[in-house]
Amino acid sequence: MKEKNTIAEQYIEYLQAGNLTALNALFSTDGIVISPIYGTMNAAAFYETLAKDTTESKLTIKGIFEEPSSGNVALYFQYDWTLGHGREVTFDVVDILTFDSENKITSLKIIYDTVQARAWVEELREERGAL
Repeated sequence: MKEKNTIAEQYIEYLQAGNLTALNALFSTDGIVISPIYGTMNAAAFYETLAKDTTESKLTIKGIFEEPSSGNVALYFQYDWTLGHGREVTFDVVDILTFDSENKITSLKIIYDTVQARAWVEELREERGAL
């Protein structure tokens, strides 16, 4: 069984590459993502939506922290995000990963300041006529 820190590193690698198949394989079948912009979604639906809104991502890990009693992992990284309409935003993120007994991610909670990113995602959706 893979170590949780290895899974966290793979998560960053797959997210940056936009590898949805590999990314989704890290999650349990009922895994969810809780995002301050996109809300709570099934992991596969979340990453498909994010991919549609993204032209490019660069992620730089700043730290991986495991809480021994719960087994949760906090993943701290910088996210350089280029949205579909070309706007770029950079912010620090903390993702809290919760695992099942087989080290599949059951939930991933994303924590970051959404002030700039929220406005640009809404702008992108308006341009697409999605609102």
